[in-house]
Amino acid sequence: MSKNNLSAVILTFNEELHIKRCIESLLPIVDHVYVLDSYSTDSTLDIVSRYDNVSVLKNKFVNHAAQFNHALDSFNINSEWVIRVDADEYIDEDLRVYLKESLCKLPQSISGVYLNRHITFMNKLLRHGGMSDYWILRLWRNGFGRCEQRWMDEHIVLSGGDTIKADGKLIDDNLNTLSWWAHKHVDYSTREAIDIITTELKEQRSSFEAKLFGAKSQRTRLLKNFYNSVPLFIRPFFYFFYRYLFLGGFLDGKQGFLWCFFQGFWYRMMVDAKVFEIKLSAKDGIDVKNVIKNKYGFDI
Repeated sequence: MSKNNLSAVILTFNEELHIKRCIESLLPIVDHVYVLDSYSTDSTLDIVSRYDNVSVLKNKFVNHAAQFNHALDSFNINSEWVIRVDADEYIDEDLRVYLKESLCKLPQSISGVYLNRHITFMNKLLRHGGMSDYWILRLWRNGFGRCEQRWMDEHIVLSGGDTIKADGKLIDDNLNTLSWWAHKHVDYSTREAIDIITTELKEQRSSFEAKLFGAKSQRTRLLKNFYNSVPLFIRPFFYFFYRYLFLGGFLDGKQGFLWCFFQGFWYRMMVDAKVFEIKLSAKDGIDVKNVIKNKYGFDI
């Protein structure tokens, strides 16, 4: 693979546990790494500064979609391909070989590449409960990809061209504690509740296509659209049993149960509770946008 063929974009905020692992998994096959930091207060930027072929900018964080598009607009990325990698992710050897040997051979008709994302939870790579073979668009020809405007669960959308699936894995392995994970998902639940409310108000339309026979991320979006049509507080129960029993989450042992419970039930119930809270406050004659801004500090 020739130089200037592939660049990586990483968003960071207090990622001292992960950023070295992430960057060093990419360095053998990328020409440059672009880091957009949200004013980290730990040693993230000190670690990043050790690498010669890494550029850094800072920008106040609003949401992942806006932050990532800001990175695309602000960095002078001149490689043919761009890959998005989260700071707590890394690529395995099979994916590294694919990117090194096969990316430059793709026909011009291909403008996007789906990567197979796997999640590690409490030191266990999850293989069941819907967590394996999660194909997500993370690699695209420069200029063809943008992040859809959402508060949560944002995806890269292509402006044209065909897609292909890559060999290997993109592994999400967050090394923080369960308390940190829970705190992060409390924040995520607010953002997802805002997405649900704004979609119901027809003030947010996604450019990401939900498809039954598309990639798994597209099928997941279709399932989420159906899920959101089910009444509040009932749907988390169905979703937990669907993930844990029907999709075999129990086969991942204790970690499988905890993941399905926290991510598939607790988090979903938190989202529903916040949707309920926002709508309850709006019944008092307060505009929904004002409720969201006053209660959660988000200006939509």
